[in-house]
Parts: sequence; structure tokens; C-alpha cells
Amino acid sequence: MAKIEKFEDIKAWQLAKDVTKLIYQSTNESPFSKDFSLRDQIRRASVSAMANIAEGFERKSNKEFKQFLFIARGSAGEVRSHLYLAYELGYLSKDAFINLLAKIEEVSKSIWGFISYLQERNS
Repeated sequence: MAKIEKFEDIKAWQLAKDVTKLIYQSTNESPFSKDFSLRDQIRRASVSAMANIAEGFERKSNKEFKQFLFIARGSAGEVRSHLYLAYELGYLSKDAFINLLAKIEEVSKSIWGFISYLQERNS
């Protein structure tokens, strides 16, 4: 694995940032934009995923970084959960739902891969 010098180099962070942008775009459209509670919660969860990757990296401790990666992965799961509700309420088209779901699952897998890598390095 290439040496990562800043959190912006982390693939999981890049993916999470891209999903967050898509979440914001999707939640700006009506009727999603009118459901302030769900709109704000899914936005916060997606921002949390990318922010926890960044914050954990900046701690400069693999132990703390792993802890923040677990939190980021939890936030990605929260986004997935909210996506199901948004789809079932008719806030997202089937194509938008499938696309966002696949992208947030990729974020989760990427975070898990990073956690596994850090755990192997420390054993």
C-alpha cells in the first residue's frame, strides 16, 4: 500500500465525500427536501462518515484511527438505513436508490478494508 500522507489520499474518504455530495444533491429535490428531519439526518450521517475518517487520520495513532474508522463505518450503515426509508417514502427513484446504496456500500467495504489492514499491521 502506498504511503498515505494526508486524509485526502484515503480512498474511503474520497468515496465518502462523493457519496455525501450525491446525498446533498438528492435531498435538495422535492419531496425529499421538505422532510427536514430525514433530510438533515441522512446528510449528517454521510458527513459523519467522511469527517470521522479525516479526524481519525489526523490523530496520528493507529489505535485511535481504527476507532474513528469504526464510527465512520457505523455512519455509512446509518446512511444505508435512511436510504431504504427515503426510497419507500417515494423520495428517491429506484435508480437513484440503487446507485446511492451501491456507493455507500462501497464506502463501507473500503473502510472495512482499511480497518483490516491496520489490524494486520498491529498484530
